[in-house]
Amino acid sequence: MSLPGDEAVIATNDDAAQCKKSAVDLGYWVDPFLGSLVRHTSRKLPEINRGYYARVAGIETLIKKFIDKFNGKCQLVNIGAGFDTLYWRLQTSGHKVNNYIEVDLPTVTSRKISLLKKVKELHHTEFVTPGSFTCDMHAKDFHIIGADIRKVHDVQIKMDACNIDTSIPTLFIAECVLVYLSIKDSTEFLKWIASTFKCAFFINYEQVNLSDTFGEMMIRNLHDRGCALAGADACMSLDAQKHRFLESGWDGAEGWDMQTVYANLLPKKEIDRIEKIEFLDEKELLVQLLTHYCISVAWLDKLNVDFSCIRF
Repeated sequence: MSLPGDEAVIATNDDAAQCKKSAVDLGYWVDPFLGSLVRHTSRKLPEINRGYYARVAGIETLIKKFIDKFNGKCQLVNIGAGFDTLYWRLQTSGHKVNNYIEVDLPTVTSRKISLLKKVKELHHTEFVTPGSFTCDMHAKDFHIIGADIRKVHDVQIKMDACNIDTSIPTLFIAECVLVYLSIKDSTEFLKWIASTFKCAFFINYEQVNLSDTFGEMMIRNLHDRGCALAGADACMSLDAQKHRFLESGWDGAEGWDMQTVYANLLPKKEIDRIEKIEFLDEKELLVQLLTHYCISVAWLDKLNVDFSCIRF
């Protein structure tokens, strides 16, 4: 059951999916699967399209480095996955993993499962929907589970049904998820991972630098849409983003604002390509947006595998 205020947060899934569809339609990156889940969208501003390109390219750079390090002998848990098509894109790029698990609120996973059943290209013949749980779906190496990560015990039970192996390298991904949780709830979730998994890496994409004027405006705009940023205190700076993991028992953490990722860390050839797609007369708004989002990473290394290569 969704709690009060969840509906507005759930709606951000549709917003993100539509923004990604806008950028894909214009050629910022290739995603032949997204159109099966998101049929129609309006064209977004060039700043939004470029921002989403940086988001997707930055996150996938780190994901592929993780998978390559372990030659696919690892797991991936996508928290708040929404209508993401990452599983199929990784399959087609040759970055398969032992087990891929998507977690989101049951309202979202039920919609996604319903859509998947109608799309032959995305539907596994071995998909099983257990009992009356229309919010869960299982295949050999791919699982969708409807669960609220504020209820860690429920998440653990559903993860067990996915045959998750807490002894092998596991990658967690969250895009604009933790910021909607209270600090107490996000800390409890991160502590659960730290105490349960022997070898884990976390990629977190969300807001940062929310204490300045532009950041305060972002908070107000989301509040007006019914989205209270309950975890905003962890998004005031890159240091705050890293601190949340270190305080939750993780071994180390690092982070970059998206302006740094876009301007300095993504391949220049790709940046030159995407900047030719749409004309942008003034870059001030783009820079403002990029400096108020970040990618932070954290790691647990009880197996001494050394995660230092998983950087930009």
